[in-house]
Amino acid sequence: MALVTRQRRAQPSDLPSASLRPSKPDSYSKLDKPGKSDGSEEGDRGLRWFLPIFALGMLRYMSATSNIVHDCDEVFNYWEPLHYLVYKSGFQTWEYSSQFALRSYLYLLFHELVGRPASWLFTDEKVRVFYAVRLFLGLLSVISDATLVVALSRKYGKRLASYALAMLCLTSGCFFASTSFLPSSFSMYAMSLSSGLFLLEKPGWAVAVAAAGVILGWPFSILAFLPVVLYSLARRFKQAFLSGIVSSASLLALSIVVDYYFYKRWTSSVFNLLVYNVLGGGESHLYGTEGPLFYLRNGFNNFNFCFVLALLFLAILPIARKKYTPDLLIVVSPLYIWLAFMSLQPHKEERFLYPIYPLVCVAASAVIESFPDLLHDKHNPNEPSVMVMIAKVLRPVALSLILAVSHARTFSLINGYGAPLEMYKILEHHDDAGTGSVLCVGSEWHRFPSSFFVPEFVSEVRWIDDGFRGLLPFPFNSSLGGTSAAPAYFNDKNKASEEQYLRDLEACTFLVELHLNRPYPYRGSDLSTWEPIAALPYLDRDLSPAMYRSFFIPHLWQQKNVFGMYKLLKRLPK
Repeated sequence: MALVTRQRRAQPSDLPSASLRPSKPDSYSKLDKPGKSDGSEEGDRGLRWFLPIFALGMLRYMSATSNIVHDCDEVFNYWEPLHYLVYKSGFQTWEYSSQFALRSYLYLLFHELVGRPASWLFTDEKVRVFYAVRLFLGLLSVISDATLVVALSRKYGKRLASYALAMLCLTSGCFFASTSFLPSSFSMYAMSLSSGLFLLEKPGWAVAVAAAGVILGWPFSILAFLPVVLYSLARRFKQAFLSGIVSSASLLALSIVVDYYFYKRWTSSVFNLLVYNVLGGGESHLYGTEGPLFYLRNGFNNFNFCFVLALLFLAILPIARKKYTPDLLIVVSPLYIWLAFMSLQPHKEERFLYPIYPLVCVAASAVIESFPDLLHDKHNPNEPSVMVMIAKVLRPVALSLILAVSHARTFSLINGYGAPLEMYKILEHHDDAGTGSVLCVGSEWHRFPSSFFVPEFVSEVRWIDDGFRGLLPFPFNSSLGGTSAAPAYFNDKNKASEEQYLRDLEACTFLVELHLNRPYPYRGSDLSTWEPIAALPYLDRDLSPAMYRSFFIPHLWQQKNVFGMYKLLKRLPK
């Protein structure tokens, strides 16, 4: 009887042989799951393209139309030069001075392909051109993220892919980064697409897309692409090597030619940027430094418990090694490499993590999908148990919690800090001020949403001195050569120029100010000189509790937070 009892216990050897399955012996696929070994066509299909494209398309449209501008670098290094290419006016930063040539015009030209036709279509509506470019950014995100989701579905099944899709759609980090006009966002698109192509066993294309993400996007992201590139080379060396060499050489050559056309000298903005920040001992610390935990706090704000679960991916590998190694481990590994590397740098910004945002969603999805594996009986894995059933119930609970907190974060940022975009839209309704009007901006220069929001009757946007002692952008100067100019007022030390401020404040027709509860006067408080024509609430970060300003909690968000007033004022006639 003892022998009979032992024979009734299912043994690992009783499971179907891996040699009978259509998958590779050294690579896991969803067909390795119990009950999925028949290799039927129905099991192979996974998620179709329609659902990811539709879901991502809806959310990226919402992002494009409601996203705020999170970083002044996005405005002055990308929106303003694009505005100059399309309309021959806009602000120039020192990075675009021909003397330094740190920024690539090839990246801008890629977006001008949308911006210029949109300017023909919307002749007198520059704001629509702004949103047309944003919709294009959203489309790129939809294509890349949908490829990643479909690849996950075909490789690991619908459940993991569905979790990843939900997080790619709704987590705050992906919602905001997907339509930001930044090279780090472009590298994020490339990361999703390259990872998806890698899982679809197209290593040549994966390497080519990675090269585009580095050269056309952000050169520093090369470190994040290394695992997929190196493993692609190891898997199919000739195909991946030729693809990488051809795409890299072509893009670098094109970048140099484009830089020559605009800077009017032979140079490489890709090389210049690397030299300035790495070989040349760049002084990015001049623009602020943060502690080593900055990205951990930032990651939780933008992904909440999704970020925590993503960091636990390595911890579950001993249990889920058969499922997730080597392919998914290769795809997810840049999350840890990039996070560790960037945390060691003194100058930190939220956008620097954008390239690995999709991987946070993938890693967290894999952990949630593996909840039952952590609690099953290793001697009898096919027999259901109470703990396994509880783990399965925890899957949707964890996902729902992540999505709910993400919505709270997204709502708080859009409603708390959306005033600048909406305020500048109001300008176009005050054309009675006449052609040649001057818009003045003081301490709020860093929230200027771009010249796309400045109507034609405003001839100038001028900065006024509110105590800032760093270097501010200047308008592109066509008389000095436009994009090829190397104005003397630019420097790479972040030292203010004497010419950057308007001294005659009587020339100001409009004034933009943020009025907070502070013990000092504001120019706009002088109602004998200025008439408020619009005012919108703006979340006061310094006086609001961290939890309530970071996440929307019904009723408490309005009660606990402190708000200032973002004002647009017009000079009264004398």
